[in-house]
Amino acid sequence: MLMLSRTAINRLIILGFMVLVGFSLAKSIQSESLLGLFLSLTSLGAGIYFLYLLARMKHEMETESEENI
Repeated sequence: MLMLSRTAINRLIILGFMVLVGFSLAKSIQSESLLGLFLSLTSLGAGIYFLYLLARMKHEMETESEENI
């Protein structure tokens, strides 16, 4: 049985989300839907902001652990 680490699973979930957002963005452009375009860009912005918060949290945890040593 294939065992994936927690990090690999998280990366696959994030990659899958970004692929779906890209697909919805392309479909909204193809169908010329302004509402679809707006919602796709909102989802893309939320995904990018989540990745920013995730990186910031990881950095803060690393600096906190260095201070405790």
